[in-house]
Amino acid sequence: MPGKDDMGTDDKFDAKADQLKGKVKEGVGDATDDQGLQAEGQTEQSKGHLKEAAEKVKDVFKK
Repeated sequence: MPGKDDMGTDDKFDAKADQLKGKVKEGVGDATDDQGLQAEGQTEQSKGHLKEAAEKVKDVFKK
């Protein structure tokens, strides 16, 4: 099914995007000494890592 593979790719991309956005937010928070933005960035990175882990688990069960 082509749609199924595309969804996995989209989910993986979303996970990496969350990680990148979080890294940027954390960096801006560090540069501006904004602890709230730092925490938000760390949270977003964690969310991305969790999504990525979930995708890896899905990949294992596909095989």
